[in-house]
Amino acid sequence: MKRMSIVFLQAVIVLIGIVALAMLIRFPLTEGRATNLDLVSIYADPFILYGYATSIAFFIALYKAFKFLGYIGKNKVFSADSVKALRDIKYCAIVLTILIVTAGLYIRVAHHKDDDPAGFLAVCIVTTFASIVVATAAAIFEKLLQNAVDMKSENDLTI
Repeated sequence: MKRMSIVFLQAVIVLIGIVALAMLIRFPLTEGRATNLDLVSIYADPFILYGYATSIAFFIALYKAFKFLGYIGKNKVFSADSVKALRDIKYCAIVLTILIVTAGLYIRVAHHKDDDPAGFLAVCIVTTFASIVVATAAAIFEKLLQNAVDMKSENDLTI
């Protein structure tokens, strides 16, 4: 049962990655100002390129979460590799938060006065909150796991 739940969670992570990648490919084609542009011009838009650059941190965090679940499946949860995976997830979430806030501030300051940035800013607020929650949870789990790894190595030395 434990192995099946880990495989299920890994499948969910892969599915999230596929859906996010599909959205990254499909969204620029339907975006308002890009509807009349050719494919090269759509994907050369600086804001779209910024979105792709920002997504790198998201996909790295997904990969690290997939690896962390693999460590759990191999009963290596109390290892330095697990702590490093959680630390990397935390850093990716922090970077993602900073990049999303930067994009939101840029849109808030530089938007055209006829445009309404409220929808984009709402998405920025929600994703920023989600990234902060992930970073906080990863930091807490990293600290707890590091303490457990330290206690395990200390017990291994005494025996």
